[in-house]
Amino acid sequence: MDSGLDGKVALVTGGSKGIGKGIASQLVDAGASVMIVSRKAEGLEEAAAEIGPACRWRAANVGDPDAVAQVVDATRSELGPVDILVNNAAANPYAGPMIDVDVGRWDKTIQVNVTAPLMWTQHLWRDSMAERGGVVINVASVAALGPSRMLGVYGLTKAALVYQTKQLAAELAPAVRVNAVLPGLIKTDFARVLWEGERGEQVAEQYPMKRLGETTDIAQAVSYLCSDAASWITGQTLVLDGGGSIRFGDG
Repeated sequence: MDSGLDGKVALVTGGSKGIGKGIASQLVDAGASVMIVSRKAEGLEEAAAEIGPACRWRAANVGDPDAVAQVVDATRSELGPVDILVNNAAANPYAGPMIDVDVGRWDKTIQVNVTAPLMWTQHLWRDSMAERGGVVINVASVAALGPSRMLGVYGLTKAALVYQTKQLAAELAPAVRVNAVLPGLIKTDFARVLWEGERGEQVAEQYPMKRLGETTDIAQAVSYLCSDAASWITGQTLVLDGGGSIRFGDG
C-alpha cells in the first residue's frame, strides 16, 4: 500500500518552528503541498523558504474563527481542498499547581489547545472533508497521561484533546480518520527549559532509549498516520516518548 502523499494538500497549525515545522517538512518530502499557519509572518516566511516551494504560509491567530475561515479559503485557492489537517499549535502560558492558575491563562490554554483544534476540524469537515474524506492528526503530549507538578493545566488540555480525537474519530468515520500523537520531551524551543543543559541529560538517561526526541521522530510518525498505509487506523493515540512511559518504577 502506498505510504506516500503525492498530490495531497496539508494544513499544519503552529508550523513555523519545532514539531510543526518538522511535520510540514516531512509531509512535503512525502509529496504533499503544505500550508503552514502561526501568528508571526516572519517566522512563517523563513520556515516556508527553508522547506521549499511546495510550502505556503499564512499568519493567523489559530483560535480566531474568522482567521480559520480565511486560511482555509486561501489554502483552497492556492493549493486545493485540504486532505490533511495537523492541529499542532499549542500554548502553555502557565506553569505551576493547577489550584493557583488564574482564569486568564486557564482560558487561553483551553482556547488554543482544545477549542482551536475543534474549530479547524469543524471548518474543514464542512468545507470539503465530509464529501472528499481526509485525515486529522492532533498533536497532544505525554502530559495527558497523568498528573504533573508544574504542567497540570497544560496536561489537562492535552487529555481533553485525546478525548476529542476519539470522539471525532467515531463521529466522522468512515470519511475522515482522526488520530493523535503524544510526544515526550522533544528538543524544541517550546520545551527548551525542560531539556537544555544538565537537566536534559538527566531526563534522557531515564528514558529506555537513552536520548531525547527530535522533531523528525514525531514528523515521520505523523506522515505514516496521514498515508494510505494507515488506512485502518482511527481514534488512536500514539505515544512517542522513547519509552519514557514504560520505564521501570524501581530505579
